[in-house]
This record gives sequence, structure tokens and C-alpha cells, in this order.
Amino acid sequence: MSPTLPQKPAAGPRAGLEIVNDSGVPLQAAFGAADLAPGLDGRLGAPGTYPYTRGLHAEGYRRQLWTMRQYAGFGTPRATNARFRALLAQGQTGLSVAFDLPTQMGYDSDSPLADGEVGRVGVAIDSLHDMEVLFEGLPLDRISTSMTINATAPILLAMYVVVAEKQGVHPHDISGTVQNDILKEYVARGTYVFPPRPSLRLAVDVIAYAARELPRFNAISCSGYHMRDAGSTAVQEMAFALANARAYLDATLARGVAIDDFAPRISWIFNTHNDFFQEIAKFRALRRMWAHILRDEYGATNPKSWMLRTHTQTGGVTLRAQQPENNIVRAAYQALAAALGGVQSLALSCFDEALALPTEFSQQLALRTQQILAHETGVRNVADPLGGSYYLEWLTDRLEAEANSLLAEIERLGGAVAAIEQNYMQRAIERAAYAEQKEIESGERPIVGLNCHTDTRGGLGLQGELFRLDEAAAREQQDSLRRIRAQRDAVAIAARLEALRAAAADDGADLMRPILEAVRAYATVGEISDAMRQVFGLHRQAA
Repeated sequence: MSPTLPQKPAAGPRAGLEIVNDSGVPLQAAFGAADLAPGLDGRLGAPGTYPYTRGLHAEGYRRQLWTMRQYAGFGTPRATNARFRALLAQGQTGLSVAFDLPTQMGYDSDSPLADGEVGRVGVAIDSLHDMEVLFEGLPLDRISTSMTINATAPILLAMYVVVAEKQGVHPHDISGTVQNDILKEYVARGTYVFPPRPSLRLAVDVIAYAARELPRFNAISCSGYHMRDAGSTAVQEMAFALANARAYLDATLARGVAIDDFAPRISWIFNTHNDFFQEIAKFRALRRMWAHILRDEYGATNPKSWMLRTHTQTGGVTLRAQQPENNIVRAAYQALAAALGGVQSLALSCFDEALALPTEFSQQLALRTQQILAHETGVRNVADPLGGSYYLEWLTDRLEAEANSLLAEIERLGGAVAAIEQNYMQRAIERAAYAEQKEIESGERPIVGLNCHTDTRGGLGLQGELFRLDEAAAREQQDSLRRIRAQRDAVAIAARLEALRAAAADDGADLMRPILEAVRAYATVGEISDAMRQVFGLHRQAA
């Protein structure tokens, strides 16, 4: 019997001499000094100096490693608290909270619109009581917490602040991040509630509040991640995230907050995909672009305002249900690219996430992958170890130029909000996603285990158990919500929700204060959101 020959990727542009990368940038076979534009030293600087191309710190990761922050949340607050404790015990150095869809969309767990979604893709949070349980036994003055929440970000941040107060922790002493990047929801993710302009007002309320009251907290995490997972190219991810950030800058300045009073606490989240050198170059180009924007366009004088501090998560959309163990390798290479790109915080998408929520085992394995990267590979020995590579420097320059061109087009349309209202970003991402899918289906873009090397006779194919959410979790959450409603002061709730409605109707009012007062009275996420829905209305995506 003849042996079975190994499968080969289908022939196509990626297999030939004319090669373009994932963003459509043509690549030569080799690069040299002649390919670099004059003035490279000025574009680079030294690590830790403007324009931060080579990293934010002169020592790289020698003095301080990136924060290891695996994304977690499911079912009830008590179940997620147990998962947080397990991750911290395994050496995780920060928390990252995933909320379920009802929480993200401003509905309580007993709403008919929450049916079937309670606790499914994150933890269910209905009231301050749930936030108290979620962080029970976790000292908020010693733990940094990232919360992936947008439309309801003011409510969840208010709950976090009040929980800290109940622990005896002053708001000045809590650290972490609330994503609060609502504009990208209209572009890529879809968990918006209100129309764009009142949503932008809410985001700015959070930024202004944090500038006054939360000096160690990042009031916004501008996101390219979700646009990339929706199908954007790396260049689109860069440009669209920066365009949205400009909108937040402009709106916050219009509120009367000085640039250096809030810009140092702007953080970022980007995706890391499989085109290894492009991802490294992307982070270097992003730092340089942000430094120029803040110093030269907005006149920021505090060097911390110039620094693009970013979390990254390995590419969720790159995970494959076929041969899911291969995702372990994908995430490891993506994590290496992120480290070589100089990120400040990192999470790995778990290998089983294409099939279900991650198990405790798969999250531990993702954390161990980070720990091996940090402690066994030598990646932290020097800052920007690939700096000076002809290819990497050329690619950094090219990505910057391509992203700047897209940024200029968005400015021509009237800025990020106007571009979103015209569906410009949405359509661009749809075209990019469609082109990528065609390449995958034709075999031009090889995906191991999906369209090539699909033989699983060696045993590839998920061997362990998938995570199964306890079906009683939703009922448990709804029962808890009923108990809280029965115990609280209904008169106080009504008064505070009415005060919130009145503030929402006043374009000049700050909404964080009435939201905080409603949270303290144990008003629910759904009730607070409904009060604002009655004033702002709901957003419907244009066709």
C-alpha cells in the first residue's frame, strides 16, 4: 500500500513570489538599508523616550513584567469569584471580568429579553449586591481589575467604586480599567444601548469623573480588538481605534477637562493575530502615532500623556474548532509577538474557546503559556530586541503610513462619530472580512486543521471535557435579584431613578453622580438603564 502523502496548502498568491501580508501590503523577498526612509533614528528614539517606538520603558520588561490578566466570568458572581481566586492562586497578576450579555445591554436577569443569556458569556451582575459577592475576599486596593463593559460602563464602575468603599478602600487607591469604548460597539461588536451621541456623553462623564476621583484608574480602554475580531485588517484596527480615541479626546476637552488631566489614564486594547512580524510592527507604529497625536496635535506636555499603554489578547477569531489543540500553538506565537511588540498587559484566548467557555484547565494552561514566555525564553532580557531589523522598521513605517491615510479619510468625513453614522467603518470591516473568508475557502490562506493538514489520526481533536454552565445558575441569579428587590428601600429607589432621568434630560448635567446614588440604593442595572432609555431612546443600526 502506498503511503499517504502529506497535505499541502493550496497554491495561490501566498504560496508564490508575489506576497502580500494580512493588510494587503506587498512584501519584497528581502529588505535592506536602502528600503528605509531617511531619519530612522528620529523615528525610533531610545526605549523609554519619545516617540516610544521602541517601548515605553528604557529597561523593557527587566524591571516590570507585563500584567498577566486572563479574561474570566460566567454564571453567578459566586462562581466567578471562585474562578478569580483559582487564577490568582496560579500566579495571575490582575483580574479581567467578562460580563454576560444582559448586563452589557442594560437588562436584569429576570427580563424577558435576558431569557437564555443569563451568565452565558460572562458573569451576571444585577445590583451592587452581585458586585459585592464577585469581589468578596479580594482586596481592591491590592488587585488591578479590568472590566470589559461599554454601554453600561458608568453603572458597573459606580458599583466597583462603592464595593471598594464598603471594603474601606478610598477611591484614590483602586486601580484598573473600565473599557467604556462605546463607539467601537457601533462599528464591530453591537452591545450598544443608546444612540451614539448620548453614549459618547456617558463615556465622557466616566472619563471626567475618573480624572477627578480615580487617579489610578483607566477610565477608558480604546479598543481595536473587537474590530479586528470582526474582520478588520491590522491597518483598519489601528486607524479606526485611533479615530475613536480622537473623538473621546475632543469631547472630553469640550467638557473643560485639560488634556494632561485625563490623557495619562487612557489605555488601549488591541488584538494579536498570526502575521507575526506585522503584529510586532503594529504595536511599535501605534505608540509612535499616539505620541505624535498627543504632543503635536493636542499639545499635551506630560510625557505620560504621550504613552500608548496597551493590553492585548490573542486573536479570538483565529481560534478554530477543528483540531482545537492547535490553538495552544497559535496563542503562544501571538503572545510572543505581543511581548516583542512591547505591550503592558496580556491575556491568551484559551484553546477550547471556539467550542465553549474556557475550563479552569484551559485557563491555567493559557496562564502557564504566559509564564513560560516570561521566564524561560529570554524575551524580557533586552528592550525591543528586534529593533533595527530592516524588515521590521520598514513594516513599522508602512503600517503607520497606511493607518495615517485611513485616519485622514475619517477626518474628511467629519470624524469618528460622523463616519460611524455613515457606516464607513462598518462597511470597510465587512469588505475585509469577506475578502479573508474567500481566501480561506479557496485555500489561498492556509489554516492548519481547517483547509490543510486536516488528518486527525494522530489523536488531534479535543480530548478533554468542555465547560458546561450549570443550568441552575440563571434561576439562582433571578432568585437573588428578587430577594434584593424585596429588602431595599423602594421609595429611595424611585427618588434616585427620577433624579437620574432629570439629569439625563439636562445636556449639561454630569450623570455619574446620580448613577452612584442609584447604585448605593441597590437600584439594578436594568432599572438604571431604563431610566436613561426613557430619555435617550434606543439605537437601531442603519441597514
